[in-house]
Amino acid sequence: MEIAVNILGFIAILASAYVLGILLSKIKLPAILGWLIAGIVLGPYLGRLVSLDFINNTWFKIVIHAFELFAGLMIGRELNLQKLKKTGTQILVTTLFQSLGTFLVVSLFFLVTLAIAHKPLYLAFLFGGIALATAPAPALSIVDQYKTDGPVTRTLIPMAALDDVVGVIVFFTTISLVSGTVGSAAMAWWMVVLMILLPFAIGIAMGFLYSFLAKVLKNTWVDFFMMLFFMLLTLGIVVVCNKYLFKSDVLNCFLTGMAFTAVPENMLDEKKMQTIEKRSHPILSLSLLIVIVDLGMPLDYHSIAGAGIYTLIYIVSRAIGKIGGASLGSRIMKMPKTVSKYLGLTLLPHSGVSLVFTGIAVNTLASDDPESATLIQGTITAASVINELIAVVLAKVGFTEAGEIGKAESEEKDSSVSASTKASTSH
Repeated sequence: MEIAVNILGFIAILASAYVLGILLSKIKLPAILGWLIAGIVLGPYLGRLVSLDFINNTWFKIVIHAFELFAGLMIGRELNLQKLKKTGTQILVTTLFQSLGTFLVVSLFFLVTLAIAHKPLYLAFLFGGIALATAPAPALSIVDQYKTDGPVTRTLIPMAALDDVVGVIVFFTTISLVSGTVGSAAMAWWMVVLMILLPFAIGIAMGFLYSFLAKVLKNTWVDFFMMLFFMLLTLGIVVVCNKYLFKSDVLNCFLTGMAFTAVPENMLDEKKMQTIEKRSHPILSLSLLIVIVDLGMPLDYHSIAGAGIYTLIYIVSRAIGKIGGASLGSRIMKMPKTVSKYLGLTLLPHSGVSLVFTGIAVNTLASDDPESATLIQGTITAASVINELIAVVLAKVGFTEAGEIGKAESEEKDSSVSASTKASTSH
C-alpha cells in the first residue's frame, strides 16, 4: 500500500512539474526550472508526496537509470565521427581546460579557506573533484525545449559526456588517495579504470549488436522496438555490474546511453537515424522530465538556511573555473567567439553528479573523519539547491546571448521547404 501511495505521489509530482514548466516557459524562463522546483517542493523534505526511502529504493533507482540511458541518446546523436573530424580536438582540449581548470580553481580556493579555518587540507581536493563534473540533463532539456543549434550547442552536447569522463577519473583518483591518507583502504586502481571504461564498453557492445541487426531491417517500427529492447538489455548489464562487481551504484548511465547511440549514429544511414530520433523524441522528453525531477527531490530545502561561507566559496569558485576554463580553452583552440563567451554559462548545472560523488566521499570519511564528512555533505547539498536554481537560468541566458535559441527549429523548417521544393520541381 505504501509503495502504491508513493508511486501515485511521484506521478503527481511529474504532472505538477510539467504544468509548472509550461507556466514558467510562458514568462520566458526554462521549463526545467519548474521541474526542479516541483521536485524540491513536493519531494520528501517539504510536500512529502514521496518518502525518502522510496527515492532511495533500489528498484526506483533502476527506473531512473533507464531514463538516464534514454537521455544519453541525445548526446550520442552528436558523436558522428565525420562531423567531429573538424571540431573533435577542439572540444576535447576545451573540455580538459574547463574541467581541470575547475578542479584547480576550487581546490585552490578551499586550500586557502581551510587553512584559515584550521580544517584538514585534503578536503580542498575532494571539493575540487566533486565540482568539476557537469550534469548533462539540465543542459539537454534546455536544448530540447528551445530547439537550440549553433557552435555553443554543438560543443556543449559532446562536452557534457567528456566532462563526466574527466570527472570520474579525477574524483575517483582523488578519493582513492584521500582514503589512504585518512586511514581507510584505498580504492584499487583497476576499479577506477573499470568505472571509467565499463559504461563505454557496455554501450558500444550493445550498440554494435543493435546496429548489426538494424542494417538488415526494413520495417522502421520493428527497428525502433528492437532498439528499446537492446537498451533495456544494456540497463540490465549495468545493474548487474553495479550490484555484483562494484557493490555500489557508480556506473554512469548517461555515458552508457551515449555510447550505445554513438554506434548506430556512425553505422546506420542518416535517414534511418532521423526516423528513430523522431519516434524516440516523446521518450526523450519524458526521460528529461523524470531525470530533472529526480535531481530536485533529494535536495533538502533546509540546507539553504544552513548555507554558509563554504557554500558561497564552492558556488563562486566553481563558476570561475567553468566559465574561465571554457573561455581560455576555446580561445586557445580558436573556436567561434560565441563559444568562448557563453559556453561556460551552459556548463554550470551540476547537482546529479555532485550528489553521487558527495555520497561516496561522505561514506569514505564517515568512520575516520566524521566532522569532515558532515562539512562536505552540508556544503554540497546547500550548493546544489542554490546553484541549480541559478544555473538553469544562466544556461538559458548563454544560449540566448549566443543567438542559438530556435535555430534547430528554423533549420528543420528550411530543410523541409527545400525538400518539398525539390519534389515539386521534379514533378
